[in-house]
Amino acid sequence: MELVKEYINDGVLVVKNIPKEKISRQSVYDFIKENEMERIGPGIYLTAEALEDETYTMYLRCPNGVISHEDALYYYGLIDREPMEHCLTIYTGYNPTSLKKSGYKVYTIKKEFLDLGKTRVVNQFGHEIPMYDLERTICDLIRNRNNFEIQDLNTAMKTYVKKKNKNLNRLMEYAKKFRVDRVIQKYLGVLL
Repeated sequence: MELVKEYINDGVLVVKNIPKEKISRQSVYDFIKENEMERIGPGIYLTAEALEDETYTMYLRCPNGVISHEDALYYYGLIDREPMEHCLTIYTGYNPTSLKKSGYKVYTIKKEFLDLGKTRVVNQFGHEIPMYDLERTICDLIRNRNNFEIQDLNTAMKTYVKKKNKNLNRLMEYAKKFRVDRVIQKYLGVLL
């Protein structure tokens, strides 16, 4: 049973990371039951003392996905309230049913665009997670502007323009690929 503890990382146990040759699945599930661990996803368990990091859990459940939209806007300080639903972007063709049932908002995109602007960031819990960069986040915001409240959209755009680390060339490069360059130019024309 002590062997199972070696696979607990920051209070999270991912069963698929435990080699079957070292520890039987029955021993793992006995350990989980004995230690009253909480199931937070398929094959993902949380120790009683740990706080759940929902974006990290979402990443563990869908390692090919990228944290995006409202979560990225909040992370970069473009909106001031934490999202009600955590957001993930995954390639078209992936079945997001279980993620949606768990309360996540799932966006799909063509495979060739999934990694565009993808970076790795460290969240407030200290976990490294995949997330879109600032410019890709702005493009996602504009692409889905009908799903955002107008004041959030305006606040996010105004905050982006004021940021010292913005990269307008990269923003326009992404905008052309997503065919939202004219809309972004209109916003920038007013704000700059």
